[in-house]
Amino acid sequence: MPPEIRTIKLKIFAGLASVNCYLIKVNNSFVLIDTGSSGNRGEIENQLEKAGCKPGNLDLIMITHGDSDHAGNAAYLRDKYGTKIAMHRDDDGMVQQGDMLWKRKGNLLSKLMKPFMGLSKSNRFTPDFYVEDGYDLADYGLNAKVVHIPGHSLGSIGILTDQGDLFCGDLLTNTDKPALNSIMDDKKAANSSIEKLKKLNIVNVYPGHGEPFPWNLLTGVKEPKVKE
Repeated sequence: MPPEIRTIKLKIFAGLASVNCYLIKVNNSFVLIDTGSSGNRGEIENQLEKAGCKPGNLDLIMITHGDSDHAGNAAYLRDKYGTKIAMHRDDDGMVQQGDMLWKRKGNLLSKLMKPFMGLSKSNRFTPDFYVEDGYDLADYGLNAKVVHIPGHSLGSIGILTDQGDLFCGDLLTNTDKPALNSIMDDKKAANSSIEKLKKLNIVNVYPGHGEPFPWNLLTGVKEPKVKE
């Protein structure tokens, strides 16, 4: 049976934009992908409660990258739900030091936004463990593997399920149409990540911003065969 995916859309930047978190139900437990910003705390708690997610059945929090609009509630939710946080090591300075430009080249836009995008000391954290490309999430009830997809940040990852659902963080977006995110720290790395994804069995994409979309809308290729 495929996992049940719930999109949790949270407003950011005074309601001018939104960020997606994804709650995946597997049997009687959950995996949460990204956590929103600290300003969304009450809303994400409310959405988790509505879904039946409570202390004791949230097995894992996966962080796709270290930006504060994705990792802002991770420390708080870990403490409240008694769970673990996993992410790629190359973004750990972002969440431990609160510096969103850590290990980034930093374009003009990101430098201008830096004062608004940091993690306060109370929201900083050290992940419980780090994941690399190919890491298998079966121990957490999810038939999925981690895909390292740098570009937006050095430690950006995706989570690809056996059914072909890709949770891609901020590599791809669909706020207007399916596309490579316009905010890239390393465009060459991002393009390499796209080429890497083209070789995988992807059916649907769940971006960090905008609506989920079929993979073939981005690539123009036929949908691949996936495991039943």
